[in-house]
Amino acid sequence: MSLPTKSVPRPHRGALRDVLIYGLSGGVLITVLKLIEYRFLVIEHSVEIYGALIAALFAGLGIRLGLTLTRKHPTVILKEVPVAGPFVIDETRMKESGLTPREIEILGLIASGLSNREIAARLFVSENTVKTHSSRLFDKLGAKRRTQAVQFGKAAGLIP
Repeated sequence: MSLPTKSVPRPHRGALRDVLIYGLSGGVLITVLKLIEYRFLVIEHSVEIYGALIAALFAGLGIRLGLTLTRKHPTVILKEVPVAGPFVIDETRMKESGLTPREIEILGLIASGLSNREIAARLFVSENTVKTHSSRLFDKLGAKRRTQAVQFGKAAGLIP
């Protein structure tokens, strides 16, 4: 005698179907709520949204226009200064100061804003030679810095 076989329902199949039904109905419900929210926001409050966009546009335009109109433009003042001719070194002051022509040349290059290395390259001498001439120049003029030497040289009429 054999026992009758009875098929036992699988609990997983029913649970899977229930999860799918609940998931789909939840998705549809969320979609409907989002559409209602969109409709409420865009259609019902469209005047406020467009008003805010126009206000932001005009605020940006006003700020840009205000900055453009209130910008201070540099004032350029041109003044003609009569020049007697090309610069000529005052020979008497050069002899009084005891400067050599090379030291005056180096002083002029320092006044141009060149570094020791650039002066050496321009005069085809070593950088140490430029340093030596500069230190002697500073001693003769009584200057401690390059800017001070240039100032003394201009005051004495040694450089333009």
